[in-house]
Amino acid sequence: MQTRLTSFIAALQQATTLDDLQSVILGLRNHFEVEHLVYHSVNSTGQQYAVLTYSPVWVDRYLAEDYARIDPVVQGCFRRFHPVDWKNLDWSGRNTRVFLGEALDAGVGNQGYSVPIRGPNGQFAMFTVSHRSSDAAWQAFTAEHVSDLILIAHFINQKALEIERGTDFHAMQSLSPREVDVLTMLAMGLNRAQAADSLAISEHTFRTYVESARFKLGANNTTQAVARAVAEGFVLL
Repeated sequence: MQTRLTSFIAALQQATTLDDLQSVILGLRNHFEVEHLVYHSVNSTGQQYAVLTYSPVWVDRYLAEDYARIDPVVQGCFRRFHPVDWKNLDWSGRNTRVFLGEALDAGVGNQGYSVPIRGPNGQFAMFTVSHRSSDAAWQAFTAEHVSDLILIAHFINQKALEIERGTDFHAMQSLSPREVDVLTMLAMGLNRAQAADSLAISEHTFRTYVESARFKLGANNTTQAVARAVAEGFVLL
């Protein structure tokens, strides 16, 4: 997957318009061999934009009926900071069940995984992958790809912000060699304990380096710090 992710990052960094970003989304869907990928953003003034693979008919229906107000995925992600599997959301309401039936008929897929994203100046975004599969197959897919999906979500959000408003990045300070080391370990998919052990440092020291790097990169969280470090060339995959 690292080769696949590196290829995706290279293509993404060449994107200069939302049409370019749409092409990247289509390529990424083929890489993962899933039904759909969706990136949807709402900025602080309520303006929305999206790149997605849903059918135009379903998109028009969704917007016309204002389904975002009852969609458990949208409502669930708005209240969360961590990725969520659709199976863990509440689909019990009558209107929700009707909505779910329409979504399934439209080919959205019976499985889904969404990553909520908080950006600058009150921006909220979601990155979603959905598919038709059994529970067991989907659980195996998400377990294998969760780290990459989170990184990809932040890379796409970063690029979309650049396209929409220029760049949301401020000048960054250089990272120290040790800060690069800790972010590299995380980008490779190691957890904090494994990474600290590989670097022969304590988890407390490891966290200190992560927080220092996050501050220098102007990142809101560790995942965003890793994404920015890769995008800026500090970390090479």
